[in-house]
Amino acid sequence: MKKDKPSFFEDVYEVVKLIPQGRVTSYGAIANYLGTKGSARMVGWAMNAAHGLSDVPAHRVLNRQGLLTGKNHFSTPTLMQELLEAEGVVVENDQVVDFDRVFWDPGRELTF
Repeated sequence: MKKDKPSFFEDVYEVVKLIPQGRVTSYGAIANYLGTKGSARMVGWAMNAAHGLSDVPAHRVLNRQGLLTGKNHFSTPTLMQELLEAEGVVVENDQVVDFDRVFWDPGRELTF
């Protein structure tokens, strides 16, 4: 029996699962890695649907400026920040401090 190709959302989740603790990435970086440059919004939709999946660390995915744009999709408005801070990521005014230092680019970090 032929196995179906994973959906775009499943592909996104597989990448997100690889983001190391204490690091963050962006919707666009994931889209670029998956070969769908320009589909950052679709990655956002995937992340919005991921909050019931305990093995997908959705809190590590931010916008390209390091803003916690997905925070309203968590069970409380502060949970995304709390999860990041528990991993040592500093957040001020809904933005990751030293975003460039903690940024994880799957295009550079992964060699699939």
